[in-house]
Amino acid sequence: MVRKTKENAELTRQCLIEAARQVFLERGVSRTTMEHVAAQAGVTRGAIYWHFNNKIDLFQAMREQVFLPLIDRMDDTLLVEDSGDPLSRIENFLCDTIQILTDSIETRQIYEIMMIKCEYVDEFATVLQQILLNCSGIEAKLRLVYERAEAREQLHPSHHPAQLAMDTHLFFIGLLHMWVKDTDGNRFRHQAIDLIKAHMRLRHR
Repeated sequence: MVRKTKENAELTRQCLIEAARQVFLERGVSRTTMEHVAAQAGVTRGAIYWHFNNKIDLFQAMREQVFLPLIDRMDDTLLVEDSGDPLSRIENFLCDTIQILTDSIETRQIYEIMMIKCEYVDEFATVLQQILLNCSGIEAKLRLVYERAEAREQLHPSHHPAQLAMDTHLFFIGLLHMWVKDTDGNRFRHQAIDLIKAHMRLRHR
């Protein structure tokens, strides 16, 4: 009975996150209330507050659905120490991220909410600080891979791993923003992979 109760609670929680994604997408985050999400999910206000303290908690839970797998993929793709090509690892990771966005409507919608449908002001200013902290962690992992490429003499002597990591991170964040906004696919989506490959070619000695 206890296990069944926990399973039901988790199903309700996931249902609420799914409802939040739909409402955030339609109304924008600032114009969404917990009551809107409860109505979308078909539950009471009490049910939603049982799982989430406020809208920030709900937004963070939705964001974790894409961010946590991203970090797992980074660790699995970038940080494995073997005889593989470090620069190819970075390229593959970036291309795989674009492919996931292409294949998964849920992932696309969450990125759209984070990049277009949310104003990071007032109580959401703390969310922005968390995002910036996460970005610093991603940049640090890229720097480690570029350091491995430097040790293999793959980089031009004038290139520095820390600068390359920041450049790649900013390039890819910009590409993601434009990819998400390019809903017709006429400007950036169709050439995103080629842009990534060109970016990485510039890193080679």
